[in-house]
Amino acid sequence: MTQYIISIIIPVLNEAAIIKHTLEKLHLSPEVEVIVVDGGSQDRTLAIAQEMGVKAMIILGGRSAQLNAGAEIAQGKILLFLHIDTCLPRNFIDLITQTLQQPKVIAGAFELAIEGENRSLRWIETLVKMRSHLFSLPYGDQGIFMCKQAFTNVGGFASMPIMEDFELVQRLKSYGKIAIASGSVITSGRRWQTLGVWKTTLINQLVIAGYYLGVSPSKLSRFYRNRGKNRVISNE
Repeated sequence: MTQYIISIIIPVLNEAAIIKHTLEKLHLSPEVEVIVVDGGSQDRTLAIAQEMGVKAMIILGGRSAQLNAGAEIAQGKILLFLHIDTCLPRNFIDLITQTLQQPKVIAGAFELAIEGENRSLRWIETLVKMRSHLFSLPYGDQGIFMCKQAFTNVGGFASMPIMEDFELVQRLKSYGKIAIASGSVITSGRRWQTLGVWKTTLINQLVIAGYYLGVSPSKLSRFYRNRGKNRVISNE
């Protein structure tokens, strides 16, 4: 049986338009296993993943359930949780292994580059860099990675409809350092293009603030899904 170094777990939902492009850009080697976990797509997302020759499965119940299911069947020593609209640097294997070999490091992530020419996106990248390095708090779009044993030891992703990456990183920090690799992933600018850079950023920060204030994840998720509307978040 092949001994994989890294298992890349990609949760998806109705991403037929971009999944082939993302998988092609992974530049995979025999050391890498790819697991696509579909959340119940109504398009050809799952079929395309299967046609591309990667492991693919359907798991309902939200992104946390998808990520945990992918991790459970992963055969790699290291788990990398990757968004479907994020591309890895070519030398990601070396960057990941080097990062996890640092003293007291339990997990890591990449620097973030956002696709697009809008100057405001460069400001977002700078803010992400500051947050990641000063507070050791990367988000899911930065490609969070760790040894599978560490993931198992901390209990995996919590069952919650939003902020599952944020919550996991917070727990991991209790066990060791979160390091930032010396290379960047490139993520699509589609989230920022939809509502505008600063409005999108404001909404993201409101969700984080609500989480710290004790707003239930279910309410935060509804707010985020309806972010184009005027909504008020209150504690349950």
